[in-house]
Amino acid sequence: MQRASRLKRELSLLSTEPPPGITCWQDENQLDNLHAQILGGADTPYEKGIFNLEIVVPERYPFEPPKIRFLTPIYHPNIDSAGRICLDVLKLPPKGAWRPALNISTLLSSIQLLMAEPNPDDPLMADISSEYKYNKQLFLQNAKEWTEKYATQ
Repeated sequence: MQRASRLKRELSLLSTEPPPGITCWQDENQLDNLHAQILGGADTPYEKGIFNLEIVVPERYPFEPPKIRFLTPIYHPNIDSAGRICLDVLKLPPKGAWRPALNISTLLSSIQLLMAEPNPDDPLMADISSEYKYNKQLFLQNAKEWTEKYATQ
């Protein structure tokens, strides 16, 4: 019951006061399946891209973080080819930083920030990470190409 009322509150807030560049909505027939779109930030290689994400809300939410993954392919050191995201707030302690006080809006904003500022020291994709660290021009070019190929309508 707690999960349902909290989700309803969060979704209502997301529809009335969404974070800039983020939309999130519920699957009509499934309460625990959400969809989100994040617009690539200005002055990033993801600019003008529309990235689709899937959010699966676990039974124990908010005591357990939602599982979020990219459905749109993205060239990024912290996001793998299956769309999994390496971000501390998506994991439970001791390895992660998830707290029940966090919400879906905060998570999506954190992912948007991660897109703009990758963390090459905690990569899921080692090759992209070293490219980001040692050949940023090539990284930016590849990320921009992927955005044009997969994330623009």
